[in-house]
Amino acid sequence: MASMTRDGFGISWWPGPGLALASALLFGISTPLAKLLLGETSPLLLAGLLYLGSGAGLAVMTLVARIRGRSRAEAPLRAADLPWLAAVVVFGGIVGPALLMRGLAVSPAAAASLLLNTEALATLAIAWLVFQENVDRRVFLGAMAIVAGGVLLSFPAAGPGTAGSGWGSLFIVLACLAWGIDNNLTRKLSAADPVQLAMVKGLAAGAVNVGLALSQGAALPSPALVLGAATIGFLGYGVSLVLFVVALRHLGTARTGAYFSTAPFIGAAVAMPLFGEPMTVGLAAAGALMALGVYLHLSESHEHEHVHEALEHEHRHVHDAHHRHAHEPEDPAGEPHSHRHRHEPMVHKHPHYPDMHHRHRHAV
Repeated sequence: MASMTRDGFGISWWPGPGLALASALLFGISTPLAKLLLGETSPLLLAGLLYLGSGAGLAVMTLVARIRGRSRAEAPLRAADLPWLAAVVVFGGIVGPALLMRGLAVSPAAAASLLLNTEALATLAIAWLVFQENVDRRVFLGAMAIVAGGVLLSFPAAGPGTAGSGWGSLFIVLACLAWGIDNNLTRKLSAADPVQLAMVKGLAAGAVNVGLALSQGAALPSPALVLGAATIGFLGYGVSLVLFVVALRHLGTARTGAYFSTAPFIGAAVAMPLFGEPMTVGLAAAGALMALGVYLHLSESHEHEHVHEALEHEHRHVHDAHHRHAHEPEDPAGEPHSHRHRHEPMVHKHPHYPDMHHRHRHAV
């Protein structure tokens, strides 16, 4: 359950928002850095190398942890998770990165980074309309502000260096749609080990993209480029995804996507000095609209009496107010730990997000 400790502005920062913002920081920095490598290899091959670096880095991290005898006390992926995992790999690991790399190839880095905010809209819309996640007025208005900023970026009048080709913008928006689908599907797996999930996704998606690129005639890149892409992928895709999955447990999909929408601001801030791109009035106005949208999401407060239906599942937990179950002899000792457990029906009232224990319906 997400901690609801709040500061003077009514904003809950930890653990969900803090983890989502850390995830955004790593991914935001990776976008302009990946653009630096695009001139040396094909977009599809680079997408594959980024994800292979992600999966390989997490595999090494897992191996080192096992050698040192450290357990993450996480629930492993089960056979029932495989269909969801396959869909996550296709949308988030293959289609999304390939479209983004093609869009980056013909778009200014700063504008491309800000345009990635449309991922938050896609994530929220799918969570709200398809998965029936609660979205209140403040969250909706925040999403509209983010959309307005994205629309503003699409006009050439925003200034030189802010609007790429129409195809470049389209590819980036389609990548955001693929990631919006991916984010909602990933919520179905958020109770499982996030490192295992991100590792499998990285290795599978990376192998497919690299194989497709080489089959289309892409030349093998230099060792330096492979190392650079692997490093960017490990931090910007692998570690970032691990943090994102854990944030999903605490915040739900729509709100995690909203916090993650700070990534484009970070990317744009890095891109402007890195590529010598100018700060224009249009770019600043778009950024201000997006910043307003993010603030509206951050300042949300949600509290009402709610019913917890009986639920049985498996995930990492401690024995808090929502975990007052008895243990079987074979269940692990110590906390945190992971085992299958049952939640009995309960009615109470407290501040909460639509996390894995608060996915109840709301009155219209």
